[in-house]
Amino acid sequence: MNTKIRYAALGFLGVTALYTGVWAYFAPKEWHASFPGFGMSWLPQLGPYNEHLAKDAGAMFLALAVLTAIALRSVRSVRDNRLVQTTGAVWLVFNVLHLSYHMQHLGMYGTRDQILNVVVLTALVLASAVLLVPVKAVRSADSVKSVKSVTTEGDA
Repeated sequence: MNTKIRYAALGFLGVTALYTGVWAYFAPKEWHASFPGFGMSWLPQLGPYNEHLAKDAGAMFLALAVLTAIALRSVRSVRDNRLVQTTGAVWLVFNVLHLSYHMQHLGMYGTRDQILNVVVLTALVLASAVLLVPVKAVRSADSVKSVKSVTTEGDA
C-alpha cells in the first residue's frame, strides 16, 4: 500500500472529524441547523434539535480525530501498521453504519443533497477501507546488500 494514499485517507478522515466535531461540540445548535454548511442543511429533516445528542456526536468525532492524528504518525512504520489498520477498522464500522442509515432516508432530501450524501459518505467508507490494506515490508539498502552477499558467497 502506498504511504501517500494512506496519508490522504487519514487526512480526509481527520479533517472530516475535526470539521464536524468542533462544530457539533462547541456550537451544537448552529451545527444542527446548518450542517454540512455551504448553504445546505441536512439535519433538521432528521428530527428536532437535541443538545445532548449533538454534543455527543461532536465528542465522538473529536475522539476519532485524535485517533486519526495518532495513526498519521505511524503511516510509514511497518511495525505500527496495526494502529493504522485499527484506525481504519474503527472508521469503517462507523462509516458503513452511517452510510446505511442515510441510504434508507434519502427521500427527505432533494436530488443534489441525495447525491452529495451518497458520494461523501461512500468516499468516507472507501477512505476507511483503504487503511485495512496491508503494507508490504520495504527492504532497506543494508538488507539488500546482505542478501546479495549471501547469494554471492553461496555461488562461489
